[in-house]
Amino acid sequence: MTETAAAAPEHLDVVIVGAGLSGIGAAYRLQTECRGKTYAILEARDTLGGTWDLFKYPGIRSDSDMFTLGYPFKPWRDAKSIADGPSILRYITETASEHGIDRHIRYRTKVIAADWDSGTARWTLTLEQRAESGATETRTLTCGFLYACAGYYDYDRPYAPEFPGSSSFAGEMVHPQFWPEHFDYRGKRVVVIGSGATAVTLVPAMAEQAQLVTMLQRSPTWISAVPGRDKVADKIRELLPPRPAHRLIRTKNILFGIGFYQYCRRRPEAARKLLTGLTARILQDDQAVAEHFTPSYNPWDQRLCAVPDADFFKAMRKGKAEVVTDHIDTFVPEGIRLKSGRVLEADVVITATGLQLLAFGGIAPSVDGARVELSDQFVWQGTMLTGVPNFAVCIGYTNASWTLRADLTSRLICKVLNHMDRKGYAAVVPEPQGELGEHPLLDLASGYIQRSIGDFPRQGDRHPWKVRQNYLLDSATTLRTDLDKTLTGTPRSAVRSPVPVS
Repeated sequence: MTETAAAAPEHLDVVIVGAGLSGIGAAYRLQTECRGKTYAILEARDTLGGTWDLFKYPGIRSDSDMFTLGYPFKPWRDAKSIADGPSILRYITETASEHGIDRHIRYRTKVIAADWDSGTARWTLTLEQRAESGATETRTLTCGFLYACAGYYDYDRPYAPEFPGSSSFAGEMVHPQFWPEHFDYRGKRVVVIGSGATAVTLVPAMAEQAQLVTMLQRSPTWISAVPGRDKVADKIRELLPPRPAHRLIRTKNILFGIGFYQYCRRRPEAARKLLTGLTARILQDDQAVAEHFTPSYNPWDQRLCAVPDADFFKAMRKGKAEVVTDHIDTFVPEGIRLKSGRVLEADVVITATGLQLLAFGGIAPSVDGARVELSDQFVWQGTMLTGVPNFAVCIGYTNASWTLRADLTSRLICKVLNHMDRKGYAAVVPEPQGELGEHPLLDLASGYIQRSIGDFPRQGDRHPWKVRQNYLLDSATTLRTDLDKTLTGTPRSAVRSPVPVS
């Protein structure tokens, strides 16, 4: 081997970015549906698990049932349908170990640049690798196909607005994304700012040991009690072996979830009455429901917060938690003064103010040295981008379990890779026929989405450029799509062999 050849960067068929729920699932599909492809998973953090390893705050749990949030190929065996974070992390870890996926993960490896070379039909990835000591080095890696499975929010920076007077607060302030290890809040007065999934998880979990937990919200959010255990699922698992039981329960939950979503969208007034009625039945306080749990927007204009076994409402009934709907005037040494003049006394303030969106794990692709403006591109089948060959992203549903869409996407990418092999293509890129109407990629009105959605690619106004929030339609059509109609291929004969760099 010559010195020049020895210096050539490592090349892989596929690189997956992110070793979370989506990345591990993508690797499984790649191993089983594209046998023989070389691949690696690049993970910037020290461990796998993504969201389920990052968040350590009390009570961290899924907001979707695990029969649909889990993988279709690995039955969920735990008792609880709405699972806690450590259980989900254990499930992901088991999946990676059982299928040998963990051997393909390269930890502490962050993609800081990705450039596509049309001449060689390859991605050159610039990587920042961090040693256990903290020292970093930069190296390169090439691949034929790049698949970003890093979600759509920033792991390093949460959304943290400036609160007036916060420096005068005498207590402790904590953001859930960076929960301190062994944080002691026993017997303390806690105020949780926010009303999303994180806040409604924190309140009942902290109420078990805190003196009082107050959830401070600017306006109400739709919150619904759901069973922590699925009794029908338990019965099915008693009668059937794990795999057919998992498939049947998964189908049942998919149909229920889609049905309830459609009910909310098509009959919003009836859905409002249903949700407020259920909450009133639990709280036995019509005034509290009207003031704190009746949003101005319709159900599923924003994602609905699920609370298993009504734990959030039970904490309120026990007097261990309360909800205050008001606006912050300023922090004061003893707590938070509200616009109404009331002072919420606090020893601890938890700023559950939400996520900061970050497109595709921060990867900013360039093509032939020119940076791609993501907001100018359209998304094909919810995964590949116009103007960017051999590149895909994994985005889940906003109105159902993330994994339902993520797994479909990974299977579609495998179909694309096999299609390229059959056709003798070195590269493919989606190209629309005719003009497309422009719509935001994510269609929820939630603040964390609206703050940054302009930085993301857009969806079109028709299939396959429209990101449909309907698993039944997607599952029936995604894997049957005619790739020749919307993917433009570059034959292998039209590209040159890469020249090693000494």
